[in-house]
Amino acid sequence: MPAKSSTIVTGLTAAALVAIGLLGFQASASASGPLTPLRGDARAADKKPAAGDQHDKKDKPPAPTPVPAQSGSGKRVVYALGAKRVWLVGADGAAQRTFTVAPSAVSPVPGTYPVSSRSVSVTGSDGVAIEHVVLFANVNGVVIGFSAAVDGSTPAPGGAHAKKTGGIRESREDGAALWDFAVRGAKVVVVP
Repeated sequence: MPAKSSTIVTGLTAAALVAIGLLGFQASASASGPLTPLRGDARAADKKPAAGDQHDKKDKPPAPTPVPAQSGSGKRVVYALGAKRVWLVGADGAAQRTFTVAPSAVSPVPGTYPVSSRSVSVTGSDGVAIEHVVLFANVNGVVIGFSAAVDGSTPAPGGAHAKKTGGIRESREDGAALWDFAVRGAKVVVVP
């Protein structure tokens, strides 16, 4: 009978090793990137990056562009005309997201505006299908607002801008984020 029990133990051991290997494979396949040690890991603190290491200081991403100081307080969308940049600022004054935009041909005057209208999808005044339209200003009959082109394009300088349009274009991803953030009545602050 001892030979029979050793066969069972061998079979169970093999099955356990296969299960462990499968779980390890699944875990590595689902990892989103390289694992980094926790801050308290003494081994990580002793390790110094080698020259050319991908974690070298010069490879760090650039610091986020700070929210303009003169843009007010509280939850708001900040649009800097000169920087061609938008910030989605939370109630705590911290930027939740920032991104560049393609400015409209007609710019709003610096100041604070409420979001006056929103549309999921329409055709822009330049004939392009747009989505996540958030309107907030009107300059001499030209309605100003943020939108994303459904085809992902942005206006070429001198192209669609030859017309007096008010569409401030952003990427589709940024447009969706602004749409979720800037509900009707939300504050939009335009700075120079």
